[in-house]
Amino acid sequence: MSLMRVENINKVYGTRKGARKFQALKQINFEVHEGEFIGIMGPSGSGKTTLLNILGSIDRPTNGRVFLDGVDIASLKKKQLAEHRIKNIGFVFQDFNLLDTMTLKENIILPLAIHGADVHTIETRLQKLATDLGILTVLDKYPYEVSGGEQQRAAACRALITDPKIVLADEPTGNLDSRSGRALLELLAQINRTYNTTILMVTHDAFAASYCQRILFIRDGEIYHELYAREDKQQYFDAIIDVVSVVGGESK
Repeated sequence: MSLMRVENINKVYGTRKGARKFQALKQINFEVHEGEFIGIMGPSGSGKTTLLNILGSIDRPTNGRVFLDGVDIASLKKKQLAEHRIKNIGFVFQDFNLLDTMTLKENIILPLAIHGADVHTIETRLQKLATDLGILTVLDKYPYEVSGGEQQRAAACRALITDPKIVLADEPTGNLDSRSGRALLELLAQINRTYNTTILMVTHDAFAASYCQRILFIRDGEIYHELYAREDKQQYFDAIIDVVSVVGGESK
């Protein structure tokens, strides 16, 4: 079942008179099916994060449309757009984006609190997610009191607390060591399997991308290639490396 449909997305910066124009995205088209774990790869400046921001309604395309569950995001008014972001989209960022003045629990439940959820709903969802993600014992600690891996698990928990239709992850392993990075990838894969959560992950890292069921490779603002997972994981990883060597970018 198609959850998200991206139609003819273009993004041009410098549209004001006299400004130098730069086209970040060119005629982007693809569909995302419910329960998919999709990777977006490409060299720096290829348009990956711009695309993710448009999918997350943080930015608007110059033209083209994005449908989420049949709703044209571009048609939403400012207030509707804010509600849409809180209710339908979970974000996992490279630098966690946790507030140091709040405990992990307060950080996690913030989207629900903003949305006006009742205490019972908040506590029920929090307890289940924190247990599943292995951070139940550190909920009362502040971000600076826990490890980077625990911070990222808290960030993932916050992304899931509203039961979003889609989770967008922007280089989620970028600030983690290899052990913590692998643990986070296993966690995302677990979330995808357990909750049938649809995930789109921007990454430079071929190893991280190998956890995805499908990978979109972007070069110069266009989708250059699409790769599907293979049963032989080593063969899949080698295929990712081969495409990265052509498209450009890292391949840790």
